Amino acid sequence: MPPPPTFDVRLTRARVLSPGVRELGLERVDGVPFTFQSGQWVSLVLPLSEGEARRAYSIASAPDGSAGFEVAVTKVDGGPGSTYLHELPLGATVRAIGPQGFFTRAPKAGHPSLFVGTGTGVTPLRSMIKDALAAGETAPMTLLFGVRHEVDRLYREELEALTAKHPNFRALYSISRPTPEWSGLTGYVQTHAESLWRELEAKGGGAPHLYVCGLERMVGAVRDLLRKQMGVDRKQVHSERYD
Repeated sequence: MPPPPTFDVRLTRARVLSPGVRELGLERVDGVPFTFQSGQWVSLVLPLSEGEARRAYSIASAPDGSAGFEVAVTKVDGGPGSTYLHELPLGATVRAIGPQGFFTRAPKAGHPSLFVGTGTGVTPLRSMIKDALAAGETAPMTLLFGVRHEVDRLYREELEALTAKHPNFRALYSISRPTPEWSGLTGYVQTHAESLWRELEAKGGGAPHLYVCGLERMVGAVRDLLRKQMGVDRKQVHSERYD
């Protein structure tokens, strides 16, 4: 396969998604449409003081035929790359390489889907979900999104709006360090994955597929639960880790 293309992108918009997470709206400087599959990622080439560095980020937006896309960056204490991107001013440019990756879902895959993500691992899942709903996907889809605190629920208002608008989609959150006021799911996402999978099975429409993204420990735990304990075929389990 040929190497992915390299191009310059400009920061056209930015917003804070949660404490420590900044969303970057990037656009190709040459105006060429950025073609990718939902779930893929890009590398950003950063001119740091200690030398050029590359950082990989999942694309958080769905393909729309435009020259732009979105990523979400968690600021890491002492991390030069994430600090650079959190301080990047509007109008600044960086180089990008991509798209890359095989963690993808066809917009109208037609099978029930359980999406499991933690932290910014939700970003490729957001891309898949928005792409599927825009394409008219009718198969049931459930997102299980795990974070430490309620304030860490990235894209909360958007996901709640999608849940209200589309009867085949719902977003659920599991909080590992909840406040006394929290009435939803608690604990790690792997404690809820089996029951949500069984619910999708009961809805019919074919065998469900799992799309899981996050830190290796969580991804491994969810993958082992389905494949080793529940006997789910490996072809139905799709995963990506970012550590």
